[in-house]
Amino acid sequence: MGLIIAYIIIGIYSIALLLIFCYSLAQLNLLVNYLGYKRRNKEAPKYNLLDPKEIPYVTIQLPIYNEEYVIERLLDNISKIEYPSSKLEIQVLDDSTDDSVSETAERIKALQKKGIDIQHIRRANRVGFKAGALKEGLDIAKGDFIAIFDADFLPNSDWLKKTVIYFKDQEIGVVQTRWGHINRNYSTLTRIQAFALDAHFTLEQVGRNAKGHFINFNGTAGIWRKQCILDAGNWEGDTLTEDLDLSYRAQLKNWKFKYLEDVETPAELPVVISAARSQQFRWNKGGAENFKKTVWSVVTAKNISFKTKFHGVMHLLNSSMFLCVFIVALLSVPTMYIKETFEHLDWVFNILSFFIVSTIILFVCYWFTYKSIQGSSFDNFVDYIKLFFTFFSVALGFSLHNSVAVLEGHMGKRSEFVRTPKFNINNLTDSWKGNKYLTKKLSPNMILEAALMVYFLFGMYSAIPLNDYGLFPFHFMLFVGFGFVFFKSLTAKA
Repeated sequence: MGLIIAYIIIGIYSIALLLIFCYSLAQLNLLVNYLGYKRRNKEAPKYNLLDPKEIPYVTIQLPIYNEEYVIERLLDNISKIEYPSSKLEIQVLDDSTDDSVSETAERIKALQKKGIDIQHIRRANRVGFKAGALKEGLDIAKGDFIAIFDADFLPNSDWLKKTVIYFKDQEIGVVQTRWGHINRNYSTLTRIQAFALDAHFTLEQVGRNAKGHFINFNGTAGIWRKQCILDAGNWEGDTLTEDLDLSYRAQLKNWKFKYLEDVETPAELPVVISAARSQQFRWNKGGAENFKKTVWSVVTAKNISFKTKFHGVMHLLNSSMFLCVFIVALLSVPTMYIKETFEHLDWVFNILSFFIVSTIILFVCYWFTYKSIQGSSFDNFVDYIKLFFTFFSVALGFSLHNSVAVLEGHMGKRSEFVRTPKFNINNLTDSWKGNKYLTKKLSPNMILEAALMVYFLFGMYSAIPLNDYGLFPFHFMLFVGFGFVFFKSLTAKA
């Protein structure tokens, strides 16, 4: 009986490691694409904005929900966008339920008096959440192209001039820009988030786009062709990541996406772990929901290559990697005892030790993305090593939280779209304390995270009597990661 259980544990452990390895190979292929990519933006057909006949009509949509702390900054910034006023309208899609509504209305009236075509659009209810607001705004939008910015984004004044020009190519459905981070160095939490997002917006977006594989509109800091949205079936609110959903539906209908790594759109990162938790939960659950909704359409599509299908499936499975990581982490302790008890299985563990290469691949991939933004000096490499292992540890600490999100997504459990609270944090002296949008509830996962911290402390201790230190670094990072998430969640309250 004990041997059967050991085989089951080893089998599940091996499958999870294999899936992680496949993911790392996909990342390595994206790195090859990224390094081999030569920018072709100058070669692409572009609108000549000096010719009034070529200037397209643009609608900017600003979906907001209870944004008291950033609404002034948002509207002031958007009002400075450089574009012919006769060809630009701004829609403030305001689903707010608090006192910020009146403040927003006043600021919009002030901008209207300056001659800016800006409308305050309110709905009777939040049906479809962000997707519903975008869809309702689209129904009355005058623009042929729809630029979208979340409340924490601060596009530069020339943003439209750098992006809308690429729509001269009639096959382009979306132009997406790279996110920047105005508060990258605010804390360990913001540095980790910036690190992960930078990898997505360099390695992944460029690596996929360079070879014509599917990428995703990131929900903000991008611009859509209105015809593309309608042709793909319009916004749908049946997943928590409506941006990924519409992106895949559009690309399955042969619309092309253009990603501009050189155009940075600054934004604010969540500075409190409860806000990061809600954002991570939405992104990861939405990813799993979209896998369930879309993967069969990708696999059976006749208009895309096998390699594009492979990368599409791995892209849709991105969030599910957290579940694989959590399974590997949870089973790593009993595998130590299985290895000690059943010596005839040593050959299995020798093979499984090969999968350390997954971590090495990710280390190499993320270095290239890090140095593309931060530089490649020796000091930067030392900083990268420290940041990589900090990121890796905290990502492990989030694995339980994100695994719950992934499982809910795969099982079809519906939940409300929870917007990430904004803080208006621009520099190290700004404080988030007193933010009324922060949740006052402690995450129920915290008790389990504390227990897992102790569990992996036991895993480190187990290395001593078993005289097996192979997994000690892994268990140490798990201990640190779950400890970080637990104590930050416990202490970071407004």
